[in-house]
Amino acid sequence: IRAAQLGMKVACVEKSRTLGGTCLNVGCIPSKAMLDSSELFHLAKHRFEHHGIKVGDVELDLSKMLTRKDGIVKSLTDGVAFLLKKNQITHYSGAGKLLGNGKIQIVGDKPAEIEAGAIILATGSEPTPLPFLQFDGKQIVSSTEALAFERVPNQLVVIGGGFIGLEIGSVWARLGAKVTVLEFLPRLLPFNDADVAKALHKSLQKQGLDIHLETKVTGATKQAIRVTVHAEQDGK
Repeated sequence: IRAAQLGMKVACVEKSRTLGGTCLNVGCIPSKAMLDSSELFHLAKHRFEHHGIKVGDVELDLSKMLTRKDGIVKSLTDGVAFLLKKNQITHYSGAGKLLGNGKIQIVGDKPAEIEAGAIILATGSEPTPLPFLQFDGKQIVSSTEALAFERVPNQLVVIGGGFIGLEIGSVWARLGAKVTVLEFLPRLLPFNDADVAKALHKSLQKQGLDIHLETKVTGATKQAIRVTVHAEQDGK
């Protein structure tokens, strides 16, 4: 968008059906929407009464909560599409392949070949499975599927104490799941400020998350309706 505003002729190649990348579609935006909703549910269920606010029996309508989340995502991705159109950027829906000499082959519904004097690779990010624990999209899932469970899981194991896993763990814990976090390193958020990580650790424990640090996941055994996670802590 900025390049177009500066007078360049710009094309955007995107293989996903919607624009906005990981953040808007399956990252920051949907996770924050679910954090917001789950916090309000938790407050209504456990804290309102302490403030003299009576709301009766609080029930979860997960389908409606997910619909709200999806609506927020759609609003923002539609906004990006509008900005591309407003700035006269050509949008190609498909995967781009570099052919050399500034040429790009687009593979998708409408195959094409374009040429440019400058090419920006902005490929975003995607979840990475453990070599011995591959995603199946149902029982062993990435953050993408975990943002769209059709029901609240009775138990949820989060492997890794980074911000993405902790956000998802917090959401489902506040909605009623028993959440266990397994982190290989000595503290949560190992690449963030230590004081912030320490404060968050206490907050998550108050929410009911069971956190195990210096714990190495070694594998898992899938059964019909549950998964047994194998891990090591202090050599045991």
